[in-house]
Amino acid sequence: MIPNPRAILLSSSGAGFGFGIKCLMENRAQKKDYLHYNHTDRCRNARWTSRESYQFMYERPWQEVLDFYSHAVNGRLSLSSLGTETVRDHDDTEIQPVCNTAELNRAPGKDGTGRWARATFKIVLSYHGNSFDGWQKQPELNTVQGVVEKSLGKFVDEKKAQQLKDRCLPIEGCAVVAGRTDKGVTALRQVCSFYTWRTDVKPQDIEGSINNAAPGKLRVLSVSQVSRMFHPNFSAKWRRYLYIFPLKDGENMEPNFAIWEDVENIREEEHRDKIEALHGECKDEILNNLVLSQDDEEPASANKPQTFSIMRVNQLLRKLEGKLLSYKMFARDTKASRNEGPPTECFVYHARAMEARLPCLDQGVGRSVMCVELVANRFLRKMVRVLVATAIREAAAGAGEDALLKLMDATCRRATAPPAPPDGLSLVDKVGWEFPS
Repeated sequence: MIPNPRAILLSSSGAGFGFGIKCLMENRAQKKDYLHYNHTDRCRNARWTSRESYQFMYERPWQEVLDFYSHAVNGRLSLSSLGTETVRDHDDTEIQPVCNTAELNRAPGKDGTGRWARATFKIVLSYHGNSFDGWQKQPELNTVQGVVEKSLGKFVDEKKAQQLKDRCLPIEGCAVVAGRTDKGVTALRQVCSFYTWRTDVKPQDIEGSINNAAPGKLRVLSVSQVSRMFHPNFSAKWRRYLYIFPLKDGENMEPNFAIWEDVENIREEEHRDKIEALHGECKDEILNNLVLSQDDEEPASANKPQTFSIMRVNQLLRKLEGKLLSYKMFARDTKASRNEGPPTECFVYHARAMEARLPCLDQGVGRSVMCVELVANRFLRKMVRVLVATAIREAAAGAGEDALLKLMDATCRRATAPPAPPDGLSLVDKVGWEFPS
């Protein structure tokens, strides 16, 4: 029977045990410890760690993507310039509403008095994510909500304005949004609403006020007066996001996974040989092997695949279509589950990846990019970015086409990759029911 190395360590004499602890402390002082999820599939040694995945994602020419989004926000370029088949119009004819329509379809009062006299405006915005600290208003930060609500302050009715003055608060409007975006995330068609009891407010007045607040960074696409039953979040059927991932020269290629199968077999044989060699060795050598073997647990990152295939990423993502995706594994900064309320899942309507090329205003040749399009009824914090980063990591490691689905059975969020940079993400649109004026 092969002895357990840990048992040998614990049963050693005081001197040997002290020597082992000393080696362990010195090793930890020289190298920081990182916790990794213990993947057990055949490509576990080819898979990037969280740190390696982070470096692979961020060491890229993101400025070119940011420039494209800036031009798109200001109307100089459009998503169609990426390619006619890259970002297609989503067909939602068979998509069922994701909220209760009974309240939305309730007819308003015919007299138009009281609460029905309130004027509600639907505002469609585009903004450059790199110019703001996210959507949600926060103290001392330049947020989209803060800029928009400050611009709407001049349209607040007298009663609300007096209430704000009495509470020593600035006179600002209240903008309800379809969904908050993180810092650095661009929105090409963000929807929000604003209401007031004033009857002299015109849509063009609201549009002009917001456009003057942050020229070149924030632009109003349309303003329309709608029924007071309209709610940007609850009225949306689905959300569509686009992630643009810049490629390096020669990067869109399939790694040689056969090499990693040979490496895996060699590492398993070496691991068995080390365990067998422990029997009969002296105490100090056993302790040294136990400490030094920690450095051999992961192969050097330079030897891991540094390329991936867009076709493989597309195959991984297409497996998500028509599936319920758990927030437990793919969301961040949120509780993995809840005891009350709706289930922590989203339904994925559409997911795919394909190669495109960034357009150039000077008629030059733009950079090759991978465009990932995701459509679902809802997303949680950093969910799209985690899906993109994990799909790229699994494609580079040579995982099976159902790798993303299998990750939902994992026991820890470390099984997925850290979120991809926010620079490449944009909210394309959120579609809901139309409401009469």
